[in-house]
Amino acid sequence: MSSPAQSGRRELPQNSPGNLLSDPLNGETPALRLFALIELIGGKDHFVTLQGLVEETGLPKPTLHRMLQQLEGADLLVRQADGRHYGTGARLRSFAETLMLNTVQFGARHAVLRNLAAETGETCNITALSGDQVVYLDRVETDEPLRVQLGPGSRVPMHASASGKRVLAQLSTKQRHRLLEHAPLQRFTSHTITSLEKLDVELDTIAEQGYAIDDEEYLPGLVCIAVLVPGDGERSNLCVATQAPVLRIDKSSATKLLPALHRAAAALADIEQEGNR
Repeated sequence: MSSPAQSGRRELPQNSPGNLLSDPLNGETPALRLFALIELIGGKDHFVTLQGLVEETGLPKPTLHRMLQQLEGADLLVRQADGRHYGTGARLRSFAETLMLNTVQFGARHAVLRNLAAETGETCNITALSGDQVVYLDRVETDEPLRVQLGPGSRVPMHASASGKRVLAQLSTKQRHRLLEHAPLQRFTSHTITSLEKLDVELDTIAEQGYAIDDEEYLPGLVCIAVLVPGDGERSNLCVATQAPVLRIDKSSATKLLPALHRAAAALADIEQEGNR
């Protein structure tokens, strides 16, 4: 009897989506196999091919081709222009965003955000990267009369927001450019970074220091500071941030909020881990 190495197949972790797909004796329904395929593809930071999925899962090519066609027809996956590569579709991304929005509006994470806003005296957000933008998942406004209204569901650009830059700073230069190079870096204010080379320098600094600041880069007069919410993997898509008018907080004084932000990020990470148990 041949081993996985001898047969050329890679042995997958016990609970991986690939195992759910490739083990014909696990009792999974066709619907759950389709979900496992979505989970497998959605967990990658690159497009996939039919042949690559065959090699990873061990499923017959006709079976996988049929599954991909079903998901493509439902707009859950989209085939790229070369006809070979697949990525997540608009319907799937919309579902993911709705799910994130609805799970953070109430409960423990909102309480953490409310406490952070009370401690800092400023507006605080939980954000996540969605496509090439940052979406506000939850938000608690300051009681101060001077403030900017950006409610849950609002979107801001990656390159001109503190949260976007903090998430981007985790990526390699090649991955960053893959996300950014095919569309111009739009200028919103005189502070907006519109050069990939200058943005790379900024992101390298952010990766080293562990936080990102939007110094009036998206809206004139608005300063924001963001840190990552630690995740189980190497990278995190979740940030917690505080923003305020430059009349109250400037780029230098914003760093005084870091202890409170890091406490909130740690609390949010604990909540995420509890939810996964």
